[in-house]
Amino acid sequence: MDSVLHHRGQIGSRVLLLTTAAVPLTGWAVHAVALHKRLAAIRKDPLTGLLRRDSYTARARRLLARCDDLAVVMVDQDHFQAVNDDFGHPAGDAVLAATAARLTAWAGPRASVGRLGGDEFAVVVQVTAALLEQRLAQLVRVLHTPVVLDDGRIVDVAASVGAATPVAIGIRDLSLLQRAADAALYDGKYSGRAYLATAAHTTVPSINGRRAGRPGTAAWGRAA
Repeated sequence: MDSVLHHRGQIGSRVLLLTTAAVPLTGWAVHAVALHKRLAAIRKDPLTGLLRRDSYTARARRLLARCDDLAVVMVDQDHFQAVNDDFGHPAGDAVLAATAARLTAWAGPRASVGRLGGDEFAVVVQVTAALLEQRLAQLVRVLHTPVVLDDGRIVDVAASVGAATPVAIGIRDLSLLQRAADAALYDGKYSGRAYLATAAHTTVPSINGRRAGRPGTAAWGRAA
């Protein structure tokens, strides 16, 4: 009898030990999930769900390092302040969210899509030179599709698009490619067409990372 009780006591101790050990493991699992969610929130813009600048940059540079057929695309919402003034800031937020969703769908899962700030977006996407102009024209059409708000109101939207490729520019540096794409964007600002950058766009003077001077003052590159 004593041996049976002793044996049961050993089993009970083991169960207690395992149960006690499982508590912190469960706690760590919950903590890990919460930590993962916090890190994801840090990486992504809360309004649009796109990558923030740092996360976008890191992914974009990895793509540039391992892929040849790429384009760096800069997107700037046209007349965005008018949307806020005429429809209200919640409508402006809805337009930004719609733009982000459209960029994500257009670029596909292997791209790096980021919101750089305000109404400025950037994409590094895999695309061959033969299809680039066609794909950019498709993007412009998508970004000019009106946005329907939750209350049924319709907002006419537009965006300017500039693109640069390592082949055309002769470099693989993300900052310089973005600078060139941004300069091309301003060549075609409000034109309703996507502009492709040449190497000359990397030398365009800029202020705070944006092109100096009046939009559309130069006509480098081809329009898609």
